[in-house]
Amino acid sequence: MIDHRTAPYAALLLRVSLGIMFIAHGLMKVFLFTLPGTAQFFEKVGFPGWTAYPVTTLEIVGGLLLVAGVYSRVVAAAMIPVLIGAAMVHVGNGWVFSAPNGGWEYPVFLIVIAAVVALLGDGAYAL
Repeated sequence: MIDHRTAPYAALLLRVSLGIMFIAHGLMKVFLFTLPGTAQFFEKVGFPGWTAYPVTTLEIVGGLLLVAGVYSRVVAAAMIPVLIGAAMVHVGNGWVFSAPNGGWEYPVFLIVIAAVVALLGDGAYAL
């Protein structure tokens, strides 16, 4: 049974955590790998290099929107294709994300979390 007193806070925690994760991954592409470096990586794994730019923008802007609680359902659903792309990159590496080149369980887990946020909604303290 869902506790309706605490469910909005659970949704808040899930939404903000997902948003922070997206922001961190987007900023990592900008500041650690650089956008040209990220574009080269995307090409290496079979995606067009130019897609690194919109993906990075989506991660940062989408993450900020999730943290703020703005259109959380739409943003979380819109991020699922990005996460599917990330899972496709890692699927051949096996289960464990600590395996060489990372495994697929982390991106797949994030797909589930994004789907839950899309279904659940904003929760508490959303704009």
